[in-house]
Amino acid sequence: MPFIDVSLGTGRTPQQIRDLIHELTEAAHRAVGAPKANIRVVIREVEPEHWAAGDVTIAERTSAAAATTEHSEQEK
Repeated sequence: MPFIDVSLGTGRTPQQIRDLIHELTEAAHRAVGAPKANIRVVIREVEPEHWAAGDVTIAERTSAAAATTEHSEQEK
């Protein structure tokens, strides 16, 4: 029984999550021949403040990118 566990940052629509579940199920079915009824998919949404890489959270990275973009726009 394939078990697919996905962690994503928050911000996707319910339809995007549903589409991801569908596509992951289809991929597992094609790749290993598991019956679709036996494939389990769990989607975990993580707040941007709770996910970090290199000691920088997604929220901090997003904020810094927005500030850089705003600064660049002001220079034009």
